[in-house]
Amino acid sequence: MRFPMRPASIGKPLFFLALTLLAPLGLFAQQSSSAYGPLPVFELHSGFWINLHHTLYYEAKKREPPANAQQKNNPFPQLKMKTMGDASSALSPAERQSWDSAVAYYAANYADKDLLFNTDLMLLKNQLGDFEGCDELSGQRKKTCDAGLPPKITQVLEAAAAVYRTHLWADHDRANRRWIARVAPLVEEQGVGISERLADIYQTKWPREKIRVDVSAYANWAGAYTTLDPLRVTISSTDPRNQGDGALEVLFHEASHGIAEVVQQAIIRECRQRGKAIPRDLWHALIFYTTGEVIKPVLNPVSKESADKQEGGISSPDPSPGVARDTYIPYAVREGLYQRGWDDYLQLLTRFWQPYLESKATFDDAIAHIVSAL
Repeated sequence: MRFPMRPASIGKPLFFLALTLLAPLGLFAQQSSSAYGPLPVFELHSGFWINLHHTLYYEAKKREPPANAQQKNNPFPQLKMKTMGDASSALSPAERQSWDSAVAYYAANYADKDLLFNTDLMLLKNQLGDFEGCDELSGQRKKTCDAGLPPKITQVLEAAAAVYRTHLWADHDRANRRWIARVAPLVEEQGVGISERLADIYQTKWPREKIRVDVSAYANWAGAYTTLDPLRVTISSTDPRNQGDGALEVLFHEASHGIAEVVQQAIIRECRQRGKAIPRDLWHALIFYTTGEVIKPVLNPVSKESADKQEGGISSPDPSPGVARDTYIPYAVREGLYQRGWDDYLQLLTRFWQPYLESKATFDDAIAHIVSAL
């Protein structure tokens, strides 16, 4: 499915602003690059409208009745983000009314829809990202800031914007920038090598243009999601699952959704040839497994001599003498994903996909053996 594309973003990408994290917010719009220059592979953004949109969605979802089936299946993570409830005592009656009206609108129109799968929400998210450099969406003061959204949602967002900007945005933006400051050096150092390795594994090419990543205080129940056409990633900066070195894996796992179609199609084709039902999440488990295996040698303390022995591996610099680093645990293992119905997949991937990652089997043979053993 393809979605209409709007003009290129008016705002400039944030990249890595390590030297300006404590600067006045007004300076950020003037920053066109970081102390380290543009990052390879990704464009990292902390956009006002994207964050407002996801915050309203989050608060609307929280108001859903506990009996809601989707909410039961997709529990909210323990986010470390400030909400409007935390700032309630500082709200004026007019601000409270504006905010409650916006949340009520989201509850009535969006809360029962999935940010990843609903077309309207995908289009809205992309459009808000494209206009992150504007302080309005209607174009009344500046014609180039007409986002072309339906009048009602434009009205809702602009009314809530003043409240959000006053009481939450500074905290959310700081959280986003801290997250970016943590992951940016890793991307800068290892991003090209990791992207080339993943593209080679999936027998495709990495996108020529940098992948846009919208960093938001809240993303979705999973902590991150990716939409296609155009390929864009949204990641929560306050989700505990996305912190530390694991942020690098989350970035490349999400980006892999844009290049792993070859794997999904190969699994489907092999299942049809063998008359087997197409397993629902095998391709997703494979992406988790692959990204984790590619990231491990980057984040684990591996000596150059050992790294050189790993065929196709990506070596990382030796840790400083006397400095110990914990062994990196891939996301799917750390979060217990395989114990939630993917244990059989893990066994198949370890037995048949791992040899392919080690250049001891071909892509076609690996997929054929996995499907045959289902």
